Amino acid sequence: MKKGILLTASQEDYLEAIFHIAADKQAARAKDIATRLKVNSSSVTGALRVLAEKGLVNYAPYDVITLTAEGKIIAEDVVRRHEVLRDFFMRVLRIDPVEADEGACKAEHAFPRSILDSLIKFVEFLDVCPRAGISWMDAFRAYCEGGVNQEECVKCTFQALEDLKGKRRKDAEKGKTTLTLQELELGQRAMIVKIKARGEVRNRILDMDIRPGALVEIEHLHPDTDQVEIKMRGYHLSLRKDDANKVIVELL
Repeated sequence: MKKGILLTASQEDYLEAIFHIAADKQAARAKDIATRLKVNSSSVTGALRVLAEKGLVNYAPYDVITLTAEGKIIAEDVVRRHEVLRDFFMRVLRIDPVEADEGACKAEHAFPRSILDSLIKFVEFLDVCPRAGISWMDAFRAYCEGGVNQEECVKCTFQALEDLKGKRRKDAEKGKTTLTLQELELGQRAMIVKIKARGEVRNRILDMDIRPGALVEIEHLHPDTDQVEIKMRGYHLSLRKDDANKVIVELL
């Protein structure tokens, strides 16, 4: 973000709305923005004029509205903050999706990047730690509803140890389940273990910060195009299928 650009929470909401509308329709119109944000047309016009003066949107009366390069960078950052918070509220705190989305809308404007990065790492930790995961988060919900149950805590500890032993036995017998990023199915999560490429292709993949140790999730598969859409560290990335075939992953 350029120095000197200060935005209100409302202005960030406008950029976020334009980003999502443009993703669906390639460009946004004032009425689309008004409908999405549930505001009147005069409010939209005033906000767009201010954002245009700041160099963040391309706007002219009765024409389509698009984000400038700088506006898109800021919008993507707002979208990332929203989705990281929503995922944290839903996956970790087990909040209802609608309530989690509303909470993320309110909190996204205040959380600094350092806190968001820590939240992402915490969620990733839950995916890879043998004592965490879905069962651990279900136990948290039970705690919220009924408090501490020492007997269940003991059972949970022993079960985690048994699960870990069983996983290690299976890994030793069959080897880890590795495949390429291209072979993952919609919604599957995996850890990147190796980039099997050289030269320009390898540099292109690394430039997207796709590196060993990162957790990825398949968001969209496009059988008729050359693209695979993934989610990694809260970012949405589009990857060529040939490049995805060079990324070796291990299922979680």
